[in-house]
Amino acid sequence: MEDQDIMREQAQILIDRAYRHQQQGELGDAIALYRRSLAVYPTAEAHTYLGWAYSYMDRYDEAIAECEKAITLDPTFGNPYNDIGAYLLAQGRPEEAVPWLERATAAPRYDTPQFAYLNLGRTYEALGQPYRALACYDRAQAIAPLYLPAQWAKGLLLGRLN
Repeated sequence: MEDQDIMREQAQILIDRAYRHQQQGELGDAIALYRRSLAVYPTAEAHTYLGWAYSYMDRYDEAIAECEKAITLDPTFGNPYNDIGAYLLAQGRPEEAVPWLERATAAPRYDTPQFAYLNLGRTYEALGQPYRALACYDRAQAIAPLYLPAQWAKGLLLGRLN
């Protein structure tokens, strides 16, 4: 095994540990481990997940900066595009969120594009475009029929439209 492969494997172990801490609400430990992972072997995933940890602390500007670093490392990875859109939406900047979320839906390497469609739907709702939002929720459900957040968002929006 080459040194680079070993470093990548070590970095992934640190990411996995960081993620477990993050899921337990131990954000300081998670952030430290994501940073250690990046020091060992920088990956788009570690930058994205570090940004996600920052977002839990409402540190959206830092979260966006980490996602931008992730995109620089791997522009095909969909998660950071979605996350930037979600952070902009959380900051009350839905117009700015749209292009990021659209890029997420088109990203070649994205296992959960239904998340981006849900966020795009929420963004269109914030922009007063309910029918575009419904189309996004429908697309999320077409990708993942059991994705409950899209079903709930669609149901709530339809209730408001009636």
